[in-house]
Amino acid sequence: QVQLVESGGGLVQAGGSLRLSCAASGRTFSSNAMGWFRQAQGKEREFVAAISWRGGVTSYADSVKGRFTVSRDNANNTVYLQMNSLKPEDTAVYYCAADSVNSYPRRQRSYYDYWGQGTQVTVSS
Repeated sequence: QVQLVESGGGLVQAGGSLRLSCAASGRTFSSNAMGWFRQAQGKEREFVAAISWRGGVTSYADSVKGRFTVSRDNANNTVYLQMNSLKPEDTAVYYCAADSVNSYPRRQRSYYDYWGQGTQVTVSS
């Protein structure tokens, strides 16, 4: 059974940092692109960041560019999202996702076929 499990969410003040982790089990995704999405209350799930199979290519939403960094450790089947300079508008449930077909990052949700259960990030002003 394939599972993606996020961790590292929590409550932080504006300007602070958090590091999210996503651990995959049940299969390896070392040849696949991985992504992070988020969903704020009452809003659609949106793209945040994605990374290619070896980590050499990354993609970011304009709203997080320069503040968030996506990385991966294929030896441990884990993907990370380092979030700095957090703002209240970053408050959302953050989801990790895997694209079992493509090796290079896509922004569209439809490319991702494995999803984690999400982790809550709350940024207070």
